[in-house]
Amino acid sequence: MDKLYVSNKDESVRLFKNNFLEKFTHVHWSVPIILYMPVVVFLLGWANKASALTSVLLVLGGIFVWTLTEYVMHRFVFHYQPKSNWGKQLHFLVHGVHHDYPSDSTRLVMPPSASIPLAALFFGLFYLLTPASALPSLFAGFLFGYVCYDCIHYATHHAPMNGRLGRWLKHHHLHHHFRDDERGYGVSSPLWDYVFRTMEKRDDVSSKVQEPPA
Repeated sequence: MDKLYVSNKDESVRLFKNNFLEKFTHVHWSVPIILYMPVVVFLLGWANKASALTSVLLVLGGIFVWTLTEYVMHRFVFHYQPKSNWGKQLHFLVHGVHHDYPSDSTRLVMPPSASIPLAALFFGLFYLLTPASALPSLFAGFLFGYVCYDCIHYATHHAPMNGRLGRWLKHHHLHHHFRDDERGYGVSSPLWDYVFRTMEKRDDVSSKVQEPPA
């Protein structure tokens, strides 16, 4: 099998000649927590008029919507194969660099320069498509799902992830990186890989996938 990465060391490749722009491509794994968890708390406070049960169900619904969003974006946006030169360059900036340098610890969570506009876009969609009474809790769950996704993604590359669930998620994502990048698009949850039949093949499920030597 051809090697699916350039380097598995915790190292970065430069994306921009401009030092100012280059700084925005590197981000610490804790940034999504610091940036978005206060927003989640604010949204839940905004929704305090709803019953506890209703709020919990809406939050769970928002998390569920996030898992589908994560899958669709990863499969159809991040893994879209453009034909033009500028499209290929954009694809490399958005996701290709992560597959070439999968253990670069500064490029495992989405930088705020990308996540904030996307969060605003999705909030607008939720605002248009959901009842006002459901919006705060539903979007709180959606944002919380995103934060969990970023943290889990970082952990699959840089944490031992002990425990049955942790090992399973790590195996699932490392399989995507090092064995078959056309399967395993779910990171925080493999649910939609089962639904859309992009789960790793049965022969690979029982075999332990480990990151190759750096």
